[in-house]
Amino acid sequence: MNIRSTKKLYIVSGVAILLVGIFIGLSLGGEKNKVTSEQTAAVSSVNRAMPAGQDIAGTDIELPLSDLVKVTRVVDGDTIDVEIDGKTERVRYIGIDTPETVDPRKPVQCFGVEASKKNKEIVEGKMVRLENDITDRDKYGRLLRYIWLGDSLINEELVAQGFAHSYSYPPDVKYQDKFAAAEKNARENSLGLWNACASEMISTPIIIPPTTETPASGSSCTIKGNISSSGEKIYHVSGCGSYTKTVIDESRGERWFCSEAEAQSAGWRKALNCS
Repeated sequence: MNIRSTKKLYIVSGVAILLVGIFIGLSLGGEKNKVTSEQTAAVSSVNRAMPAGQDIAGTDIELPLSDLVKVTRVVDGDTIDVEIDGKTERVRYIGIDTPETVDPRKPVQCFGVEASKKNKEIVEGKMVRLENDITDRDKYGRLLRYIWLGDSLINEELVAQGFAHSYSYPPDVKYQDKFAAAEKNARENSLGLWNACASEMISTPIIIPPTTETPASGSSCTIKGNISSSGEKIYHVSGCGSYTKTVIDESRGERWFCSEAEAQSAGWRKALNCS
């Protein structure tokens, strides 16, 4: 083989090696782009229901995919179990209260079964976001959270459809105004429990000596903090359907309040028959 043929062979071999390198590089780059596209699609599918440039809580930064957790079980209308890092955590919805179905100390309450079924229908088996407020856990060790499914705040949805009451748990009151407005609309339109439980809206007044019927002389604290026959703490303001019939027995733990905020902070809820 002469020198010219040898040079030609080297050139051909070099070009072949270069082409093989380019082919391998393009193949690897394609795989990388494919993975990136799949990851982008996954994140986009989660955030698709959100307003552009915002997460469901209204901030300017989208929450990462890892903030989603799966609802493994619905306990009742306002309590669920979720899986977080392979561990089951019980979560209590903040700011609302649904009729009892699982408390061994209380009978199943009106519309409790319906509320539990509705919560199950909405979130069981779904991937949801948990948003905290001030308090992380309650005295029973349950996480206290707002529950988001897409751009829907489920706490609010249950109240709006008449499956739950707005119930303030200070200092966790971030969305309490929204819940109160949703309850007002549900009550005025006789939705859910506001229709089905109308006959049970008035708590049974306790008949006691008249000396405790009125607040101390000159006091402006006129809100009645009554404890019903079932042990539920309910407060009545002037204008409530059973306000005049409700009598306060301070020896039973009943009391007068100066404001609704004070009553709610102490653990009382507003009577269902208040206008």
